[in-house]
Amino acid sequence: MNILIKPIISEKMQAVSEKYNRYGFIVDRKATKSQIKHAIEEVYGVRVDRINTLVQRGKATIRHTKAGAIRGQKNTVKKAIVFVNKEDKIDIFSSI
Repeated sequence: MNILIKPIISEKMQAVSEKYNRYGFIVDRKATKSQIKHAIEEVYGVRVDRINTLVQRGKATIRHTKAGAIRGQKNTVKKAIVFVNKEDKIDIFSSI
């Protein structure tokens, strides 16, 4: 089971990671905090202090076309905000 899907790369998350040493990841919806902690420590080689998780529900979308309105649903994702030890840093862009 691949727990870490991808890091969250946005201006807001970059500012938080530089200021508070917190990093965001999109993870598998069935993953627990201890599994996420173990995966982060294994992949990036850092010590994790704590983790906050949240499940972001997918929004309903409507697209208007010539054929009429097309209704859809965005995916529901689970996000993990990882608090890393003060001495450690995660270089997200090195793995891209």
